Amino acid sequence: MGKMMLAQQRRTKILELLQEEGSARVSALSKLFEVSEPTIRQDLERLESDGYISREHGGAYLKTIPEQVRSLALHHTENMDKKIRIGKKAVGFIENGDFVILDSGTTVTEIAKNLENKKDLKIITTSLNIALLLGAHYEFEVMVTGGDFKAPTLSLTGEKAANFFQQIYVNKLFLATGGLSLETGLTYPGFNDLKVKKAMIDSASEVYLVADSTKIGKTSFAALGPVELVQYLITDAGIDAKTKTQLESRGIKVIVTD
Repeated sequence: MGKMMLAQQRRTKILELLQEEGSARVSALSKLFEVSEPTIRQDLERLESDGYISREHGGAYLKTIPEQVRSLALHHTENMDKKIRIGKKAVGFIENGDFVILDSGTTVTEIAKNLENKKDLKIITTSLNIALLLGAHYEFEVMVTGGDFKAPTLSLTGEKAANFFQQIYVNKLFLATGGLSLETGLTYPGFNDLKVKKAMIDSASEVYLVADSTKIGKTSFAALGPVELVQYLITDAGIDAKTKTQLESRGIKVIVTD
């Protein structure tokens, strides 16, 4: 039973990673999960038969990628009611004239959708869909990082994206996460983004983490660092009182949507 559970957990993590990165090689997954390549191939066969992925020689890719990229659709569309409320709340912390970094993902996209009444913003983003959403606004100066294209999040990642933030200083960063836990801190489904997230945090005077309550207590695969990396958490009313108090005791201002 233990091995069955471990295999199922590993397949869940592999799927989370593919939903974040778009594709992966068998050899890389074998090293990452410290199991043999035949074991990974069995995992991918199972995920393919369950309809989530398509296998290719030496790896696999997320089945929905071509349609998502063509339609500029993001993958993580669950809990949208919570994310919409968080997006509206977060806009209240952006002042006219601010220089901000907007991370990629569905929650941060909801912030971008609500910026139409703001003036004189300078915005840097790793997100191509956010750049397209805000680029036509005559009041905004929009900059996009370079980097490797990551299809599920319609974003740019890797060393080049991280290097973009050298010698850049902004008022505020609105940061996404895969999981937030008092024990494991901020975690993400894949390693590629960690350098980018760290570089964005280093560039910002204030860091606002935007995460719906289903992410709280969750641990994803790759650890960025402790919760103290952020000064603010904007979340929904699903956060429990004990966790809110514990986060506040560690110096994080917790802002809850209506």
